[in-house]
Amino acid sequence: MRASSYFVVCCVLLNPGALGFAILPGNSLNHQEITEEAILSATLLACRDIAQSVGTVFTFPPGTLTAGAVAVACSSAESSKSFRRAIFGITARNVRVDLRHALNASFHFDDEMFLGGRRIIATGLTSVKASNREGNFETAREILGEILHPLQDFYSHSNWVELGNRSPHPGLLRADADLGSMAAESRPTCRNCVGEDCSDNILEDILREGVLTSGYFAIVPLVSTKPPGKCSHGGGPDQTSTLEPRGGINKDTASASHGHLHRAAARLATAATAQLLADVAQAAGETDFLRMMGVFSGSSKALVFVVDTTESMSDDLPAVKAATETLVTTQEGTPDEPSVYILVPFGDPGFGPLMRTTDSKAFMTRLNALTARGGGDSAEMSLSALKLALTAAPSDSEIFLFTDASAKDTNLKGPVIALMERTQTVVNFMLTGTSEENSGPPSRGSSAEALLYRQLAQASGGLAIEVTKSELTEAISIITASSADSLVTLLQASRSPGRDETFSFPVDESVRSLTVYITGGSMSFTISNPSGESQSSTVQNGPLGVFRSVGNLNALKLKTQVGEWTVELVSSNPYTLKVTGQSDVDFLFDFVEMSEGPFAGLDVLGSRPRAGASGTLLLSLTAPQAALTEVLLVEPRGGGAVGGRLEPRGGGEVLARFSAVPAGAFGVRVQGRGGAPGGIFQRQAPGVLRSSNITVRSESENIIVPGTPFLVRFTVTTGDVGGNFSIQVTDDRGFVTDSPARLELVAGGEANGTVTLSVPRNTPSGSDVTLTIQAEAPGGADANYVVERYSVVNTVTDFQPPSCTLVLREGSCEGNCSQAGDWAVVVDVADASGVGRLALLQGNGTLSSAVVGLGAGGQNASRVTYRASCCSPEAELLAVDGVGNVGSCPYSARGPAPAAQSPGAALTPSCLGSGLALVLALALVWPAGV
Repeated sequence: MRASSYFVVCCVLLNPGALGFAILPGNSLNHQEITEEAILSATLLACRDIAQSVGTVFTFPPGTLTAGAVAVACSSAESSKSFRRAIFGITARNVRVDLRHALNASFHFDDEMFLGGRRIIATGLTSVKASNREGNFETAREILGEILHPLQDFYSHSNWVELGNRSPHPGLLRADADLGSMAAESRPTCRNCVGEDCSDNILEDILREGVLTSGYFAIVPLVSTKPPGKCSHGGGPDQTSTLEPRGGINKDTASASHGHLHRAAARLATAATAQLLADVAQAAGETDFLRMMGVFSGSSKALVFVVDTTESMSDDLPAVKAATETLVTTQEGTPDEPSVYILVPFGDPGFGPLMRTTDSKAFMTRLNALTARGGGDSAEMSLSALKLALTAAPSDSEIFLFTDASAKDTNLKGPVIALMERTQTVVNFMLTGTSEENSGPPSRGSSAEALLYRQLAQASGGLAIEVTKSELTEAISIITASSADSLVTLLQASRSPGRDETFSFPVDESVRSLTVYITGGSMSFTISNPSGESQSSTVQNGPLGVFRSVGNLNALKLKTQVGEWTVELVSSNPYTLKVTGQSDVDFLFDFVEMSEGPFAGLDVLGSRPRAGASGTLLLSLTAPQAALTEVLLVEPRGGGAVGGRLEPRGGGEVLARFSAVPAGAFGVRVQGRGGAPGGIFQRQAPGVLRSSNITVRSESENIIVPGTPFLVRFTVTTGDVGGNFSIQVTDDRGFVTDSPARLELVAGGEANGTVTLSVPRNTPSGSDVTLTIQAEAPGGADANYVVERYSVVNTVTDFQPPSCTLVLREGSCEGNCSQAGDWAVVVDVADASGVGRLALLQGNGTLSSAVVGLGAGGQNASRVTYRASCCSPEAELLAVDGVGNVGSCPYSARGPAPAAQSPGAALTPSCLGSGLALVLALALVWPAGV
C-alpha cells in the first residue's frame, strides 16, 4: 500500500497510540494508506467501467497504483493534480477525526457504541450521496472523509476480526440493518492479559456466540465509564487498560494489544472502504463519482464568470458574450474543456442567481440572455456576487469578474479574501470604468474605486486589467487564453509604489507556453533569456517572442528556453508581475499546526497562521520524480523571504518548518530538482497569504437538518491586543439568523460566540452552506477568520433499495447465440422515495424507461424495458432511489421464460453488484496492497 499524494497527503500526522490506525510511517498501516488505496482502486474501476461501456480498450499496468498512473489510465492525465487534491481532502478529514473527536466514542466504535458509530456512517453516507446529486462535490468529499474514519476503526477496535470474519460487516452502511448480537452492558467480555500477551483475553463465550464488543477508552482514570468485566482499548493513552480486566484489544498497529491481527483488520478496513465507495459510485453514476474524485474527461478547471449587468455595461456585454462564445467553442471537445460552467450576474441592488452547469450550451444560453439595465448609482453589488461564486466554484479555480463600476458592498472585502485564501482561487478583474459617465479605465490616475479590485486581485494571485470599453474584447482574448489544468506560476510579485527592479526566474525543461503578464501604467521593461538575448517593451515582435499590450496589461508570449531569465522593470507607478507556463511539475500545500487535543499531532490550519510564531507547511509535488530543495515565504512587495527547514515524510510529502511566520502578507515559493534530468524548477503559489495575531476556531457537527435551528459555537483568541473585536458572520444562503456583532477580549484572552442558522424545511437534501466568521481587532489593523462548509440533509426514513417486479420476458437463448435472435425483459421498478437512476451493471443491450406512476403498495414506479442479443444472455439492472439507496436485479435469457410476477412479489434487489464485487476483490488482493 502506498501513501502517495494528494496535496500533501494527509494533512494530519498523529503519534502512535491514538484512537485509530497508526499515522506515522512504518510497518503498520494507517488511515491515509487504507483510504488512498481504496480510492485509487474504486476510481480505477469506475474508469474501466466507462471505457467498457463505450467500447474503449482499458489497460493498467499491475503494481502502479498511484494517483498519476490512475489519472493516465482514465485518459485524464491533466486531472492528476485535482485528483491528488481530492484524495488529500478526503484523507485530511478522515485523520482529523482523531484530533477533533478524540473522546467521542461513537466516532471510533469504542465503549461498545455500535449504534452511535453506525448512525454517523449511515447519516454521512446519505449526505455524501445527496451532495453528489446536487453537484456539491467538495462537501461530499469532506463528509466522506469523516465517515470513513469510524468505518475503518470498527475493524481495529471491535472484535469482528477475532470472531473469525473475513469480509466487511454487512450492516454498517444502512441505519436499519441488523448489526448482530451485541454485548449487553452488564455482560463481561474480557479477562486480564497475561503479562504482555493479550492474544486470548476475549472471553470464550463471547467468541463462541459471535457477540460483538469493543474496547473502552479514557485518558483520565477517574472519569472512566468502563463497566466491570469489559475489554479496554489498550495502549499508552488508554487509562482503562490499567483497570480490571487489564490490557486491550485494539489492532491499530502491529505492536498494539492485538497487533498480531493488525494486518487482517487493515485488510477488512480497506475492503469496507472500497465497499462504501462502490455504493457511492453506484448511487452517483461513474461520471459524477469521478467528478467527486477530481477526475474529468476534459479539464478539471471551471469557467467562472461574474458579470455586471447594469445599464452602463451595454457596450461591454456584447464583447463578453462574443469572446466567451469563441472560448467555449474552441475548448469544446478538447482536453481544455471546462468541467463546470458557473455564471453569477450582479447589479444594484440585486445579484445572482448563480448558475452552475456542465452543459456549455446551457451556459451560453444563460449568458446570452443577460441584458444591461438598471443600476441606480455608480456602485454595484460586485463583492456579493464574487462571494457567491467563490463558494460555488471548485477549489483552485480561476474567476473572471467584469464590471465598469466600484463595489457598493465593500464590507465584504474580509470574507471575500478569506474565501480566496481557503479555496486558493485566482480572481481576475476586467475593469472598463468606474461610472456611467467615465468609460475610461479606472486605473488612469489613482482611482479609489479601482484600488479595491487591485487589492483583491493581488490577494488571489490574479490580475486587475483596466481597459477602455473598446479594448475589452482583446483583453478577454489575452487573459482567457492561458487557462489550463497544467498552468503553473513560476514567479509573482507586486510593487506599490513602483520602483526600478530586476527579477529573475529559472525555466526548467518541463515548462511550455511561457508567458509573462505585467500590469501597470507608464513603465518600460526588458526581458532577457538564458542565452543573453533581450527584447524591450518597444518591440512587439522580436527574438524572444510576441508582446501584446492593451490598457494596463502587457502580455508577453515567449519562446521557451531552459535556464535563468530576467525581467528588468522601470516604473515609479504600482505594477504587478506574473510569470506562468504549463508543466506537470507543481506543488500542493497547506499550513498545519500542532493539535491541542489529547493526542499530539499535526492538523490542517483552517485559518491564518500566527504572526511571528513558528509555523509548518505540509507540501507535496505533483511529479513523483521531482524533489523539493527549498521552500520560502516571500514578501510580495519585495521585503525579503524566510526559508524553512525541510523534513521529508515519505510518499512525496515534505514538512517545511519555519522559526517565525512573517507578519502581514506573504507568498509561498518552492525550488527543487526533477521533472527533467538534472532540471532545477521554481514554482510559486499564485495567491497571497497573511498571518495574524488572532485565532478563530469553530465547533459543530457538519450536517444540518432543515427546520431545526443549527448552532455553530466559535472561539476568538487574541495576542497582545485587547478591546472590542468586530465579528462579521456571512453565509452564501442567507441562513444566518443570529450572531454577535462584537466580542470583548482582554490581551492574551479569549471569548466565545454562537451563530444560529435556520434552514427552511423545503431546502433540498444535498444543498450546502458556506459560513465565514471573521474577527477584526479594534482599529482594523488585524483580522482572522474561519470558513466552514455544512451539508443540508433531510431526515431519511426510507432505507430500502428499489424493488423489481418482472412484468414480461420475451425470448429464450439456447444453442448458437448468433442464430437465437434477441431477448427482452420488462420490469417495474418501484420505491417509496422514487426511482432516481437506472443503469446496467451487466449486459450489452439497450435500456429504456418511462414513469408509470404508482406501483405496488402505492410506491413511485418506473417501467423498464431491456432488450439484447442472445450473445449477451445475462443482465443486471442497477436501480437507485431518490435518497440514494442502491439495489440490483439480475435477469437471464437462459431457460424457459418465467411467469410474470404478481404486484406483491417484487424482487428484493441485491446490494452487491458485480462492480462492487470487483472493487472488494481488488481492495483485498491488489499487489501493492496489504
